Amino acid sequence: MKLLYLTLLSCLSLCVFAQKPPISSLKETITARLKTVEGEFAVAFKDLQTQETLFINDHENFHAASTMKTPVMIEVFKQAKAKKFKLTDSILVKNEFKSIVDGSPFKLDISDDSADDMYRQIGKKMTIYDLTYQMIIVSSNLATNILIDLVDAKNANTTMRQLGAQDIQVLRGVEDTKAFQKGLNNSVTAYDLMLIFEKIALKKVVNRKACDAMIRILFDQKFNEIIPAQLPTNVKVAHKTGSITGVQHDSGIVFLPDGRKYVLVLLSKKLTKPKEGVKALADISRLIYEAVK
Repeated sequence: MKLLYLTLLSCLSLCVFAQKPPISSLKETITARLKTVEGEFAVAFKDLQTQETLFINDHENFHAASTMKTPVMIEVFKQAKAKKFKLTDSILVKNEFKSIVDGSPFKLDISDDSADDMYRQIGKKMTIYDLTYQMIIVSSNLATNILIDLVDAKNANTTMRQLGAQDIQVLRGVEDTKAFQKGLNNSVTAYDLMLIFEKIALKKVVNRKACDAMIRILFDQKFNEIIPAQLPTNVKVAHKTGSITGVQHDSGIVFLPDGRKYVLVLLSKKLTKPKEGVKALADISRLIYEAVK
């Protein structure tokens, strides 16, 4: 009997020691890594199986850069579901937009856009789906502004509130200089981006079909320097990045080979050395993956 008791005790001890430490125990390590880079950062993580979370400055506001294109994509799919248009409908590719300040016209500069191929389509027609695809995978500013004209930034903002994202601000399209000068900028928090990606992962945005379609688009992201950079090739990431001067963001859903998923949002601002910021954020993504796998 004593031998059986000792055997059970030994097995129990092994099980306890075999358990992974809580993800929150990484917070100190992550904070220390971020302190090696000049800038400000935010992190939001949620394991969709265990519900474990890790937050650093998760409610602090950051310039959205291109992460605001995820809310725009959601609004496109929402309005398509409401039959305001079909994703297969074609619309004219134009390069003239109106400032939200006074309605004055402005154009986008091809040299400031990561998707210069889109400018060859000006004067031609593209489907709403193809514009959405270009907005996400190569972060086309031109496609973004065309879609914002279609769905209206105010509607995207309202949808964010309906999803529970209280701090995301989708005010305007890209390169509205007059709005920028007045401080009218799109902004996000790590928490809100985490929340909307969680809802996409759980198929709770629009409907299951729309979420599956959005995830397929996000899987084709061409900018992979942060969340996926140091992860194994059999780990899939459905994500949207964002970058402007001093800002490097990434946000999305990480799909592990065994079917588990987690959401990770990494934001930064005031970076004096962007490449070092990108490397630090990629290191954090790897640290979190290694703790979860």
